[in-house]
Amino acid sequence: MAKLRPVGHEDQLSLVDHLDELRSRLVVSLIVFGVAFGVCLWQNHYILRIVNAPLRAASTPLGPQGKPVTLGVAEQFTTTLTLSAYAAILLTLPVLLYQVYAFVLPAFSPTERRVAVPLLLMVPFLFIGGVVFGYFVIIPKALQFLLSFNAEEFTTLLRARDYYSFTAMSLISIGVLFQIPVAILAATKLGITTPEKLRKHRRYAILGIAVVAMLLPGQDPVTMLIAMVPLVILYELSILLAVFLGRPVKRDEDDGEDEDDGEDPEDPGPTGPAGDEGHAVGNGDGPELSDRVPTSASP
Repeated sequence: MAKLRPVGHEDQLSLVDHLDELRSRLVVSLIVFGVAFGVCLWQNHYILRIVNAPLRAASTPLGPQGKPVTLGVAEQFTTTLTLSAYAAILLTLPVLLYQVYAFVLPAFSPTERRVAVPLLLMVPFLFIGGVVFGYFVIIPKALQFLLSFNAEEFTTLLRARDYYSFTAMSLISIGVLFQIPVAILAATKLGITTPEKLRKHRRYAILGIAVVAMLLPGQDPVTMLIAMVPLVILYELSILLAVFLGRPVKRDEDDGEDEDDGEDPEDPGPTGPAGDEGHAVGNGDGPELSDRVPTSASP
């Protein structure tokens, strides 16, 4: 089994070694996910209460005791399994991200590694912040708007499978969208863009944020506007961070030395007897050479 540690940039691995390392990291990820899935399935009643809390708190036609309904014989079982899997993904995300990072790390140069490592440490915190914001702010407002829209014209029944899928995908999407500072800092540190360009093209960035927010599972204007506010704030904070922390990282001096060693325009040429003779001729030692060259006889 391959070593469960990041491989160095200078290490030379064959295709079989890479596949062996990939297999090892997949096995570790599956084991960690399996343990988390078992714990979440064991505590599924607690997880269901947490996920159903926004539904009870929102002023919807379902009432304060409203619960999602199931329409099939095995739907309660399959829905519980699916929700436990979503919860296991959220719990094991730091470990899964580390395994991905450790596998792709050898492809990074030392300069890129100095940029990637600090930014990767921000990913779990930003993801958790996005999930918390979505759970306490976006999900309740979205449910209140969507379930109360023209409620007097419909008999509202909320299917459990649809509700849990909507909640889980919304939380995961918002957590991913909260990675905007990581992407911007990476781009500025690698010299791809600058804070001045980010300020200049702010309106295009806001338009892109609006399009992405529109693609959230809710697909309603309330969810879109509520999600846009923190994303725009994160974009502006990212520009400030890029001003102070986003200076491009300098290339390693060793890399430059290696390139210089490969090409030496001032190579003095071959040395040795032949070179010494050529050097002697170039130094004005012509008389000595002419003494050794026979002259033609005069007519």
